[in-house]
Amino acid sequence: MDSTLVRVPGTKLIRETRTHSGRLTVGQYGQIMLFAGSASQALCKEIGAYLGIELGESERIVFPNENIFIQLKESVRGQDVYIVQTMSHPLHDNFMELLIMVDAVKRDSAGRINVVIPYMSYTRSDKKDQPRVPITARLVANMIETAGADRYITIDLHTGQIQGFFNIPGDALTAFHLMSDYVKEKHIENLTVVSADLGFAKKARNWAEKLGTPLAVVEKRRLFNTGQSEALTLIGDVRGRHVLIVDHEVLTGGTIANVVDTVRQEGACDIYLAFTHAIIAAKGVERLRGLDIKEIITTNTVPLPAERTLPNMKILSVAPLLGEVILRAHEGRSVGELFNE
Repeated sequence: MDSTLVRVPGTKLIRETRTHSGRLTVGQYGQIMLFAGSASQALCKEIGAYLGIELGESERIVFPNENIFIQLKESVRGQDVYIVQTMSHPLHDNFMELLIMVDAVKRDSAGRINVVIPYMSYTRSDKKDQPRVPITARLVANMIETAGADRYITIDLHTGQIQGFFNIPGDALTAFHLMSDYVKEKHIENLTVVSADLGFAKKARNWAEKLGTPLAVVEKRRLFNTGQSEALTLIGDVRGRHVLIVDHEVLTGGTIANVVDTVRQEGACDIYLAFTHAIIAAKGVERLRGLDIKEIITTNTVPLPAERTLPNMKILSVAPLLGEVILRAHEGRSVGELFNE
């Protein structure tokens, strides 16, 4: 079979194209078996195509009392099982489904259970920043472990410290390389990277260093009683320059609208927007639609229905990144090598 060298999107790995047949090699934990949750059917099929394997079969039933029932349609005994389920709308149904799928796989005596969660919700609740509040991100991690997961794979946690909430090993990946490579290939001249807030400034600096551009930061204040934010001032210069606004996720678009208004007032030209997780509410879609943004760059960690996909939106797939990480986890090889780490 002829092969060519290709770079795996979202990584620095150059490899030969290959076609897998069957279920790859049998590793320490058996064969790879890949199951899709309701929220990640399309993404899981892409991952399966990358690995060259068919998805495992399961059945999901929701009873009239809203109880979720999962039954595996094939044995996973002694196998290396990967369950792909993102935490998107309806959040609690999808999260509960994930836990039930893990329990079903555990009770069928899987060799190892890996949960692949492209977007993990509740990660903003990672500390006690007010009196008498929970640390829900820790609770979510505990529930995943208690259900029976042996490993986790996720992308762009809100903060790195959330990795410490897990007592099981895992791979906390980033879509930074995937999105920044895309922007770099556009060769946008006179570009300035703008962080949507001070909390994202460190990651925004990585963007600026990779793209070889100046960095600016919008300082903002969040109003806890309303959940909204108010942009205050711009630290840096964008006058007469194109702007790339970078952030972690977008829900209502309030922060982004404030940032766009701020950089426009400071004399910015074309505006681009890049963020990993498109947790876009209906109000957020309309808000983004009304903003003068040349291109919105995001990923498919969260499925976007057609009615919430805008004409100026570029959705990059994380399937090759996740597929390669799953392969390396299965074979016991370094994931850091994907990023020259």
